[in-house]
Amino acid sequence: MNDSAANDYPPKHQLSPKLDLKTKLAYGAGDLGPAITANIAIFFLLIFFTNVAGIPAGLAGSVLLIGKIWDAVNDPFVGVLTDKTQSRRWGRRLPWMLYGAIPFGIFFFLQWIVPRFSSNQSSNVWALFWYYVVIGLISQVFYTVVNLPYTALTPELTQDYDERTSLNSFRFAFSIGGSILSLILAQVVFSRIADRQQQYFVLAAICTVISVVSLYWCVFGVRDRVLAFEAKRIQVEESESIPFLQQLKIVFSNRPFLFVIGIYLFSWLGVQVTASIIPYFVIHCMSLAESDVPTVMIAVQGTALVMLFVWTAVSKRIGKKPVYFLGMSLWIIAGAGLFFLQPGQIGLMYVMAVMAGFGVSTAYLVPWSMIPDVIELDELETGQRREGIFYGFMVLLQKFGLAFGLFLVGNALQASGFKEAVAGQNTLPIQPDSALLAIRIAIGPIPTICLILGLILTYFYPITREMHAEILLKIKERQQHRDHL
Repeated sequence: MNDSAANDYPPKHQLSPKLDLKTKLAYGAGDLGPAITANIAIFFLLIFFTNVAGIPAGLAGSVLLIGKIWDAVNDPFVGVLTDKTQSRRWGRRLPWMLYGAIPFGIFFFLQWIVPRFSSNQSSNVWALFWYYVVIGLISQVFYTVVNLPYTALTPELTQDYDERTSLNSFRFAFSIGGSILSLILAQVVFSRIADRQQQYFVLAAICTVISVVSLYWCVFGVRDRVLAFEAKRIQVEESESIPFLQQLKIVFSNRPFLFVIGIYLFSWLGVQVTASIIPYFVIHCMSLAESDVPTVMIAVQGTALVMLFVWTAVSKRIGKKPVYFLGMSLWIIAGAGLFFLQPGQIGLMYVMAVMAGFGVSTAYLVPWSMIPDVIELDELETGQRREGIFYGFMVLLQKFGLAFGLFLVGNALQASGFKEAVAGQNTLPIQPDSALLAIRIAIGPIPTICLILGLILTYFYPITREMHAEILLKIKERQQHRDHL
């Protein structure tokens, strides 16, 4: 962008280190829509495909796998395009959110309708499969279009270290709050509407409106601050981007990062398998209604939210590894309990859900808290801080873990003889014992194996509290040496 363009930015927009509450709230709201839609998809899309649309579980899992892999693949393309965007009125990131918000909402909503393509059941199933594949691919594109530019706004809104921490606290408050809100909405809708197809139709419509409105709140709420940053940025020469192959070499030559990759991948796989199988477990193994599913999920998610703060305090005293071992141990016990749980043992089910929430919180907290240690080791070895590269690969792993988890569950159910519902009918088929056993295995032994593998890697994770203190000391000494030169 040339200097004349720079002069078109309003001169009154001057950057200050601190952000006002209005800007922080607007920024946090930008994560509300993606959080609500992603949470609804994680918990309900697979069971919607099988129990409402009537798609076999294996095909349903394949729809989700294709969509999530595409979601991970298109990230770098959208990222590059947003970096090159030039807009005097909106800056680089906001045009994507502004023009992408409504299509994002529309294609999210279209995933939750069941069109009728043929009177022949087999032909209709395959038509539905391709419909959901195409809609899913487009939906993931627009999810990236609004969410990736949003995440890139943080360093543009403030360059102050503490303000960035405060800004992200608003973001995650809206994100986690949005996840819980989506479950509360699901509980209300499911309890008041009897028709299962109409349940998801109404839930999707409500979530769509909230998502679009919250994105526009963010766009218009942070616009002044973004334009002030743009006016300053275009005066400064930008550094060259690091080629992708060089990024691969950087991250995979860092041995502790390889441990973090494994820990996070196994933890996240355990989370995703558990999240996607809970609706099947509640409905088919515990013989409860669909309106009870969100209550169980809220027990898990609500506990995880509270325990995030508890585990953070505990980790300061005893360290990250012990916290991870404590949380995962409770989750493993809960998984064993859920495997043997029988219909009628509702109280025990909620006890197990709360215990699982203790572990889920550490699956989020500990791997992400290890990443700064890895980055500082990389800084000590190379003299550069490259947060974007390491965090970028963590996001890719998160998406691939989600894709593989949903694909695994869907195909395991189909192999076990799971009977999908007939589209348009509210009566669910009675599942064979083999399918019920597969559901129990997916909620107990499979996550347990993932968690144990994560525990093994955590045990051998090389950066201890003492090693980290030594890394920081050496970085500080090197900086002091440079200052004296």
